[in-house]
Amino acid sequence: MGSARFLPLQVAAVCFRRSGASFDFLLVKTTSGVKWTFPKGTTARRLSHSEAAEREALEEAGAVGVIEPEHFYVYLQSKDDSKLRNGVQESVVKAFLFEVTDTRPPQERKRNPTWFSVDDARGALTSGREERQAAELRAVMDRAVERLATKGRIVPRRPALTYRIWRSLLRVLSVRPR
Repeated sequence: MGSARFLPLQVAAVCFRRSGASFDFLLVKTTSGVKWTFPKGTTARRLSHSEAAEREALEEAGAVGVIEPEHFYVYLQSKDDSKLRNGVQESVVKAFLFEVTDTRPPQERKRNPTWFSVDDARGALTSGREERQAAELRAVMDRAVERLATKGRIVPRRPALTYRIWRSLLRVLSVRPR
């Protein structure tokens, strides 16, 4: 039997704002400055995963707002790394929806945070990437748009159990959140 291989975990803030009947998405340049991506980074012991994603949005994009307490999608991220034997580092990424209410200059200056329409964000995220990675990022965008279209709005952070009870109660009562 082979040994199990564990992939590092990262968190991403899928930053959005309402734009009429649609949404815009806030993307940042990768550290190499070549491709567009969501603000993302590693987790921290002292922070929940959603708090770590919120921190990344502030550091990389200067985004301030409301993040969902639970991730809406998990995807695989490949990154070229010449230090590795096969030259590629893979990570599992938990994606969290983050409604941006304000922006500030980002702490990481070379990230160039930029707003994109849904279609332009899909194009920017997939440009210059291998098909497998492009498909992963298209799926993130598709799930985000689907969730935003059906959800109506984001619920502010609550303790996880309270949030689940609240959502269950709404379902039982057939009430849509405002």
